[in-house]
Amino acid sequence: MEQMNGKMHHGNDDDTTSLRVDILNPFVHRLELDTTYDKLKTAFLTVALLPFRLAAITALVIIAWLLACLGLHGLSEEDLRRAPIQGWRRDMRVVVCWIMRALFICGGFHHLKVKGEKAATKDAPILALAPHSSFFDALPVVYLGGPSIVAKAETSNIPFFGKLINYTQPVYVWRDDPNSRQNTIKEIIERATSEEDWPQVMIFPEGTCTNRSCLITFKSGAFYPGVPVQPVCIRYPNKLDTVTWTWEGPGALKLLWLTLTQLNSSCEIEFLPVYKPSEAEKTDPKLYANNVRRLMAEALKIPVSDYTYDDCRIISKAHQLHIPHASNIVESHKLRYKVGLLKAKTEEELVQNKTGRLPSEVDLHEFARLLRLDDKEISTQQLFKIQDRLGLGKVDVEEYVFTVLAVANANTEIDMIHLAFEVCSSNAMQYLNAMELRKALKLAIHIPSEESDRIFFQAKREENSDVVSLDDVLVVLSSRTEYAHMFASSIEVKRKKTI
Repeated sequence: MEQMNGKMHHGNDDDTTSLRVDILNPFVHRLELDTTYDKLKTAFLTVALLPFRLAAITALVIIAWLLACLGLHGLSEEDLRRAPIQGWRRDMRVVVCWIMRALFICGGFHHLKVKGEKAATKDAPILALAPHSSFFDALPVVYLGGPSIVAKAETSNIPFFGKLINYTQPVYVWRDDPNSRQNTIKEIIERATSEEDWPQVMIFPEGTCTNRSCLITFKSGAFYPGVPVQPVCIRYPNKLDTVTWTWEGPGALKLLWLTLTQLNSSCEIEFLPVYKPSEAEKTDPKLYANNVRRLMAEALKIPVSDYTYDDCRIISKAHQLHIPHASNIVESHKLRYKVGLLKAKTEEELVQNKTGRLPSEVDLHEFARLLRLDDKEISTQQLFKIQDRLGLGKVDVEEYVFTVLAVANANTEIDMIHLAFEVCSSNAMQYLNAMELRKALKLAIHIPSEESDRIFFQAKREENSDVVSLDDVLVVLSSRTEYAHMFASSIEVKRKKTI
C-alpha cells in the first residue's frame, strides 16, 4: 500500500480485495528526502545557509518584538479589547508587519504571489483564510497588515511572538472558560458591526491544520455576525512540501529546518470577491459557512470533506495512548457512524457475547457478517479497506475491535491492557495463555513476543499452569522500572477524575 497526502491506495488489482474508493485523509503529511541530490543539497545548505538565515531571522524577531513592546507600552489587556489602537501605535504596527515580511524573505519566501484585491474593512469586516496547513500561514497575516486574529489565549504567552500577536488586538479564545465559545462569538460580532475603526478580523475557519487535500468543515464563528466575508485562499506551490504541519507527519522543528534549507519557497494568496450573505445565510451560520467553503474549494480545485476540528480530538487521544494509524481511526469512526455501528455498539457486543476468541483474519464477507453489515454497501467496503492496510483482503478482527474500544473507553495504558485481555481472551474470565498474552500485550503496549513470554512465565502462579490472570500480569509489569510510568499516569488520571 502506498499512502500519500490525502489519499490511500491499495496496490492489489483483484476486484474482491481491492476496493477502488479513494479516502481523503487531511491529517497526514509524508515528507522524505527521496533523492541523493535532495539529501546532499540539504546537508550542504544546512552548513552554508541555515546559520545565516537563523541569525537574520533572530535579529528581525527581536527588532519586531522591541517595536511591539514600544507600541503596546502603557496599554492594558482591557485597553486592547475595548477600542482599536490609534495614531503612532497603529503606524508602528505597519512597521512591525514590514519587518516580519522581511523575516519571511530571509527565510527563503522570495516568491509571494498575490491574486485579487483585499477589500476594505467596511466592505468585509471578516477575512476567512483557508486551507490552514502550517505555522507559515503567518505570512498572509503580516502581508495583510496585521489584522486581528482569533487565537487560543495561551498564544499570548509565547516568547517574543506572544507580544507580536497581542499587537494585532486578537480575539482570544479562553478554553478553560465554559462560556468561551459564546464570548468569542460575541466579541467577533461586536467588532464586525462596530462603527469604530477596528482592524479586520481574520479567521481560519477550519480550526486546525490539514494537508490541503480538501477543505474540512468550517466552524461557524466567522459567520455568526452575518456580515460580508472576504474568502482568502492560500497555496504553497513548491516542489517539495516542507511547510505542511499536520497531526501525523514531521514535527515543527523538522519542517522549519527543511524549509530554511530550501533556496526558495513560494506562497500564493488569492483574494476572492467579497461574499455577501443572503437572508437565509444570515439566520443560519452553518449554511453560510458551508456555502463559503464550497466557493473556496472550487477556487482551489479541491474537494470538501466532512472532517471537523473535533475529529482531531480522536487523533489526539490515539496519539496519547500510542495507538498506531491514528488518522485512520477518524475515518473508521465516521464510517462506523454512517453504517450504524456507533449507535448499536456492535463491537462491544462482540466482546461481551463471544464464546471463543475473535477471528484473527477474515475477508470482507465475514467481516460484514460479524458486524451485521451488508458487504455490498460502499461504506462497509470502505471500512474494511481502511483496516486492510496491507491490501491482502484480510482484516484482523481482534485488532479492529480493540482499537474501537480503546479509543472509546481507555484513558491510560492500564485501561488498554484491561481491554486487550477482554478482547483476546477465549472466555470471560480474563485469563490468557501464552499466545493470547502475546497478542494482548502487543495490542496494548507494543511489547514484543519474547518479552511477553518472559512476563508470562513470571506471572504464572503454578509451574504447570498454562494461563495467567490480568492481576498477575499487572503485578509483574509494576515491578519493572520500564513500565513504572504506566502506573504513575494511571494514578494521576484517577486523581484528576476525583477532583
